[in-house]
Amino acid sequence: MHLKDLDVSRLPRNTKETVWLEVAQRADGGHWQLPFLYVTGSTVGPILLVLAAVHGDEYEGVEAIPRIFRRLTPDDLCGTLLMVPICNVPAYGTATRNSTIDGKNLARVFPGDAHGTITEQIACFLTEKLLKSADFLIDLHSGGIAARIPTLIGYIRSDDERGKRTLAGAEAFGTAVMWGHPLPVPPGRSLTVATDLGIPALYTEAPGGGFSRTEDVRCFTTGVLNVMKHLNMLEGKPQLQPVTHHLLGDGNLDNVITTPVAGYFRAEVDLLEYVNVGQQLGTICNAFGDVLAEITTEQAGVIIMLRRIHRVHPGNGLIHVTQRLK
Repeated sequence: MHLKDLDVSRLPRNTKETVWLEVAQRADGGHWQLPFLYVTGSTVGPILLVLAAVHGDEYEGVEAIPRIFRRLTPDDLCGTLLMVPICNVPAYGTATRNSTIDGKNLARVFPGDAHGTITEQIACFLTEKLLKSADFLIDLHSGGIAARIPTLIGYIRSDDERGKRTLAGAEAFGTAVMWGHPLPVPPGRSLTVATDLGIPALYTEAPGGGFSRTEDVRCFTTGVLNVMKHLNMLEGKPQLQPVTHHLLGDGNLDNVITTPVAGYFRAEVDLLEYVNVGQQLGTICNAFGDVLAEITTEQAGVIIMLRRIHRVHPGNGLIHVTQRLK
C-alpha cells in the first residue's frame, strides 16, 4: 500500500495487521517502505500514534513496538493503536542519525514537504496520514550513537487543557526521570506539529549507544501500555515507579556546551549529577594527554546529556545542563 492511500478512519474495526507502506521511489526503481503495525479495537476510542527510529541510530523503540503489538488483541482494545517502528528507513539502513541520501534530520523537518527530499516526504506523510488522525502521540527516541541521556519521558508544559492532558500522560508513562519543556516548542519536531494541532505528545530518551538495553526496551514497552491504560484504551492501572528527577528546560539538544578545540573529550561528571556555575565538567586533550581546554558550565543545574564519542572537532556538542522543576 502506498502511504498516500492510507485512511485511518477507514481501517476495519476489530483488526490486527502489519503492512509495508510505500513512501517514495528509490533510485534503483524500488520503493522506500515504512513498516506499519496497527490494532483496532471492537469499540471506538482514542487513537494513539507511536513512532520510533525517527533517528536511524536509535533502536529501543524499534524493539519495543513489536513487543507491544504481540501483547495486544483487538478484543483487549478500546480505540486504535497506530505504530511505525522505523520511520527513518534510509538512516536506519546506514545506522546514522540523519539520512545519508539528503543529509537531513527527520526530527527537524516536520511537517515535511510532499514534493521535497526523501526525509521531507517521510515527515509529510507521517504528519498528513497519521499524526493528524491521532488523539495522542508518543515518539520513542534515545541518545543514539553520539550521546548518553538518562532514560526519561519528555513532555511540553503548558497551562491549557492540552498541557494538563500531556502532563497526566507523562506521569502515567512511569519513568523515574521526567523532563518538561515550556512553550514554544523548537521547530521541526513531531511534537511541534502535535502541539500546533492541539494533540498531547510525549517523547522518550534513553542512553542509546548504538544498541538497545533490555531494561530500556522493557521501560518503553511498559510505558506505552501504561499510557494506553491511562487513556482507557486498555483495562487496568499504569505500573508506576517513583519519580526521582523532575526536570525543566527547553529540551533543545541542538544548543549544548561545545568544544573550542579538537582532541578527545574526558567527562568529569555523570548523568543526573548536579553541577554549579563555573564547575569543571571535563577536559579536551590531545594524543599526548596534554589538556587543551577545560570545559566548564555557565549555569547551575543537572547533567541531562553527555557526549559519547571520544574524538571531538571544534564546535562538537559535549554536555547539556538543565534545571530542576521548582
